[in-house]
Amino acid sequence: MLHHVMFDIDGTLVQTSSIDNKLFAEAVKEIIGVEIDTNWLNYRHVTDTGILSEVLERNELLEQEADIQRRVKNNFIDKITTRLEKYPAREVPGAISFINHLISLDNVRVSFATGGWYEVSALKLKSAGFTVSKEAVASSNDHFIRTEIMKLAKAKFPDIPDHARTYFGDGAWDKRACEELGLNFVLVGNN
Repeated sequence: MLHHVMFDIDGTLVQTSSIDNKLFAEAVKEIIGVEIDTNWLNYRHVTDTGILSEVLERNELLEQEADIQRRVKNNFIDKITTRLEKYPAREVPGAISFINHLISLDNVRVSFATGGWYEVSALKLKSAGFTVSKEAVASSNDHFIRTEIMKLAKAKFPDIPDHARTYFGDGAWDKRACEELGLNFVLVGNN
């Protein structure tokens, strides 16, 4: 029987959650002048696009959403690039060898479903030493709702039943999404 294993990225594969949160907040503040709450549990959709959309809604800036999303994303990419040039990302211990092992198995399919923007996630993965094809990643570029992002990752392997799908994540939002979609969930870390 085939199995599908999906991975979150920040905090699950790369140790970048704290710096990611800080730089995301800085990028938002620089573009719209608003200090944001970085407790992601206070947002409906814990994805880069979803959080920023909610911040814009709270500050009555939705009319400019497309432009602001683009500008914040570009600012965030610049900040992450600069940070990673000085301080390369580190893998969560054993993550690369674990993924490589899964990929080597004939009955396992691997994908990535992240609430981060693809460009930012790709920079962090590359910096930490991962080799991941764009086709294997569903991200906040694709949708602002985590469960929809995970559905896109599932769609890469449509013949695998949900009971044979497992998601590795580090956040309460990952667990809730798995419960909603009927997927197995493995907690990484101690969140």
